[in-house]
Amino acid sequence: MSRLRFSTAREVFESFPSAHEAVTMPPTAEHPLAFLARLAKGPAPAEAIGFCAFLLPRREAVWWALQAVRAMQPQGTQDPGLAAAEAWVREPGDGTRFAALKLAQAGDRASPGTWVAWAAGYSGGSMVESHAVPCPPDLTAKLARIAVLNAINRLPSRERGNALRNCIEACIRLTEDETGKR
Repeated sequence: MSRLRFSTAREVFESFPSAHEAVTMPPTAEHPLAFLARLAKGPAPAEAIGFCAFLLPRREAVWWALQAVRAMQPQGTQDPGLAAAEAWVREPGDGTRFAALKLAQAGDRASPGTWVAWAAGYSGGSMVESHAVPCPPDLTAKLARIAVLNAINRLPSRERGNALRNCIEACIRLTEDETGKR
């Protein structure tokens, strides 16, 4: 069974109108992964990162972003934002979500890991611990997109294309079922 919750690219944009801010290619009735492939090969391949972020469910979007950012960091880097986001992915409750949010609020806004922590922190529930302020449903996707693009843009220009392709491939793998079939 596929983990995709949309059967067409148009459904992604209908569910998340703000996706139009990240992706300028008009949505179509084609399968989301076919649309993603066209985006990746199109004139603005970085827009595929935005589509990935909106395509994936929130928990998977955070996992995708943290894995993508981690893969682009120097080996051995200890990133508290990624650690907090990973704790939430592994145990998605309010305790770990608010821990990620607190870390993001105190974190370095220039760090991609901080943006992944924001994505986890605003993945659902309330935006504040003391009273109910619902998280907008598109906020995780927006923040995951920022994190991944931030990480890509920190790379030397000669490495960016490969990193972009790796991120898109990682998104596709997350949409596959347990047997690896789409």
